[in-house]
Amino acid sequence: MRARVLTLIAAVVLVTSAAVPHRAEAQRLQLVRDAEVENIIRAYAEPVFAAAGYSADDITVYLVADMSLNAFVAGGLNLFINTGLLIRSDTAEQVIGVIAHETGHISGGHLARVQGAADGLAAESIVAYILGAAAAVVTGRGDLATAVISGGAQVSQSGFLRYSRTQESSADQAALRFLDDSNISSKGLFEFLNILQGQELLVVGRRDPYLSTHPLTQDRLAAVGGHLASSPIAGAVLPPRFAAMHARMRAKLRGFLEPASQVLRRYPTDDESLPARYARSIVYFRQPDLARALVLIESLIIEHPDDPYFREIMGQMLFENGYIADAIPPYMEAVRLLPNSGLLRTNLAQARIETYDPGLLPPAIAGLEASWRLDKRNLLTLRLLAVAYGRNGQIGMAALNLAELALAAGRPKEAASQAERALRELPPGAIARQRAHDIKREATGE
Repeated sequence: MRARVLTLIAAVVLVTSAAVPHRAEAQRLQLVRDAEVENIIRAYAEPVFAAAGYSADDITVYLVADMSLNAFVAGGLNLFINTGLLIRSDTAEQVIGVIAHETGHISGGHLARVQGAADGLAAESIVAYILGAAAAVVTGRGDLATAVISGGAQVSQSGFLRYSRTQESSADQAALRFLDDSNISSKGLFEFLNILQGQELLVVGRRDPYLSTHPLTQDRLAAVGGHLASSPIAGAVLPPRFAAMHARMRAKLRGFLEPASQVLRRYPTDDESLPARYARSIVYFRQPDLARALVLIESLIIEHPDDPYFREIMGQMLFENGYIADAIPPYMEAVRLLPNSGLLRTNLAQARIETYDPGLLPPAIAGLEASWRLDKRNLLTLRLLAVAYGRNGQIGMAALNLAELALAAGRPKEAASQAERALRELPPGAIARQRAHDIKREATGE
């Protein structure tokens, strides 16, 4: 059984290793894709982005599977949030406060130095560059699989993203404005700054990286605290659904990322709350104890029949345990309930492909094409399209998707070769031929 947790796709990153000193140890980086967590963060971020003058599509949010307390913006309109920050935040307001602060850095133009180093890089390349990477590895649908990154001392996150105290204060002021305009209390931001203040008492090596890149001062705390004390919306509370979403998100991330024994202590069997059963079902799935996992997830589906994420988890549990055909109905229901999710469509298509039923190839292809239109970040979609088209005898389309994948992954020679192959195989007049020509030109620079 292949170990999978949350869906991760990492593009291949090639960074000249000569510019980075080698170290014996390697850092491990994980970028996480998960429909539920991403949609929760989007719900948190949208009002803040709108208040800053950005649409929801202008700023891309990436989840980094790292238990340290950190978030940063880099490479333009890209916001990176560690899962550790999400897990350790007690409220949605605290996460929204961090998002508002990081958006303040974007709107304040504090990224000029970062842009100079990382302009034009893909998100995975940006993170790799920040960590002094030599390479990141494409894994397919290896959920929470690992992109192995070799270390480098010359390009460190603290040096790459360190803000001045003036910039930090400016970002705080912008964040307060965005929060007020969104009718969201700045209490969450104030609470987060107090968490950072507690970190300052730790030995430097034990501090979370957010503190080293975002210097904290008493002036910042006083300014945010003073604003909160005089704010007419200091006592404003988010709709109850935000607290419910936050509890679910933390339970899900803990279930996948924390040691099983730790999760079971936090969510004991006598806790029948939704987050507790959700976390335990995931832990049992990981152990693996499929029977106990399915009992819990089925109980959640019965109580919440219109929830797509419980259906998705059931599909994943079955798929990962080799019950491929049985995974298709819950995946189908998840897509029906959340049709605009490219990630869910790709999961369903993969299950259809891996049944090796030729009759399921056409719907798998249609689902993957729809998924790619919805989500251009999920490179697994292209790889699966190549597989499905190849098994369906459509060699030209298989080559075209391999060319697209190679181009997106930063392999221009392979992209040009596969595009040329597509042009040989695609019939004259086929619409896809134009895309093959475009990929070849982009890959060769001609």
